[in-house]
Amino acid sequence: MAGQIPDLHAEHRTGTGKGAARQARRAGMVPGIVYGGEADPLPIQLPFNTLFKKLKDGRFLSTLYNLKVEGQDDVRVICRSVQRDVVKDLPTHVDLLRLHRNTRINLFIHVDFINEAEAPGIKKGGVLTIVRPEVELSVIAGDIPDHITVDLAGLDIGDIVHISDVTLPSGAKPTVDRDFVIANISAPSGLRAAEDEESDEAEGEADSAEE
Repeated sequence: MAGQIPDLHAEHRTGTGKGAARQARRAGMVPGIVYGGEADPLPIQLPFNTLFKKLKDGRFLSTLYNLKVEGQDDVRVICRSVQRDVVKDLPTHVDLLRLHRNTRINLFIHVDFINEAEAPGIKKGGVLTIVRPEVELSVIAGDIPDHITVDLAGLDIGDIVHISDVTLPSGAKPTVDRDFVIANISAPSGLRAAEDEESDEAEGEADSAEE
């Protein structure tokens, strides 16, 4: 589960519009806006290197931050979008949403798979097929999970893991009612080919018997 909320340091950005945004980028900053809640939108800028590292580390869009801007009260925020340069794929703008601790939001949460060595199906040569490496959950802002865990122990070839099979963190729930598939253990390609061949032979024998 989420632990201490990390700080995200930013500067207040004077001026808005394309000209001010270009000036921020020339200074090695990424312009952004903080919106939501009962306060007015706040234009900010983040050091490019800091933002780039956080994006590279992953899960920036699903991490709750304590935003610190000089002259402003600290506020919890989560990133709702990152605009990127279409050629260089580098961040050019960020949108941050203010949140109360008890605010409920929808986020894509990473799925961890454990105990592969304890899965009989994998021991037999089966293949773990991950259908959803992330799942969208409705979570409480003050208690955002880093991940959910799928335990593969005891699973055999042909077994399927649905969202209903996973113990979700307290306060988290799927955003859809359908009991969707997260992963399955499929037969190795050689075994599948042999089964298909046997099936074809059986069908051929049945056709001959009918004749």
